[in-house]
Amino acid sequence: MAGHSKWANIKHRKSAVDAKRSKAWSKLSKAIIVAVKMGGPDPAGNSRLRTAIADAKAVSMPKDNIKRAIKKASGESDGTVYEELVYEGYGVEGVAIMCDALTDNRNRTSPELKKIFENNGGNMGTTGCVSFMFDRKGLFVIDAENISEEKLMELAMEAGAEDIANNDGQFEVTCDPDTFSDVAEAFEAAEVQCESQQVTRIPQNTVDLEAEAAKQVLKLMDELDDHDDLQKVSANFNISDEVMAEIEE
Repeated sequence: MAGHSKWANIKHRKSAVDAKRSKAWSKLSKAIIVAVKMGGPDPAGNSRLRTAIADAKAVSMPKDNIKRAIKKASGESDGTVYEELVYEGYGVEGVAIMCDALTDNRNRTSPELKKIFENNGGNMGTTGCVSFMFDRKGLFVIDAENISEEKLMELAMEAGAEDIANNDGQFEVTCDPDTFSDVAEAFEAAEVQCESQQVTRIPQNTVDLEAEAAKQVLKLMDELDDHDDLQKVSANFNISDEVMAEIEE
């Protein structure tokens, strides 16, 4: 889990940049629109929409933007049909990578992703080549200075969380994807600030990377994360604090 959290935290820092934030909002608007079309505009009866809204709030997407996306999805269709696809592949050192996509043109998305993988020393694989290495979970990362472990444990477990781990000064709370929105709402009501929160794929094991390989993998992850059709990118790499410090020098 540490490897995933490292990437989640890197993404969290990047989201402070306006251009990154704008792109994240655009992707989340797409996710909200798809959720509404599949299950209706009422979050109370649409768990997928509740999760999409929680994801949007996690990156400070304005409420007006969220309402606009719901309203747009509830109106007449513009003819755009999004397809959910999962792409799998490898980075350098055999790092396993999974990409969750929402695309209106798989004939555009597939070759573009293939090129990104190849340009960064990796390659796209076939369906199922790495998915068995991941578990789909809701993940919340919380600074340990913001709340005691006892209080967090009580709050999280009551809301339906499965596990809490303390990893280098950060609590990592995991839950079933179906209870993600319940845990998110409980944290919001209790004013618990999360460094990141999302339904994602958590690796069962991680690959430790040295500086050069880490740079290559982070560049690949960054380019994939920046692709308009990709909603989530998960990988099983781990970068130690020492290697991160070397990279950031």
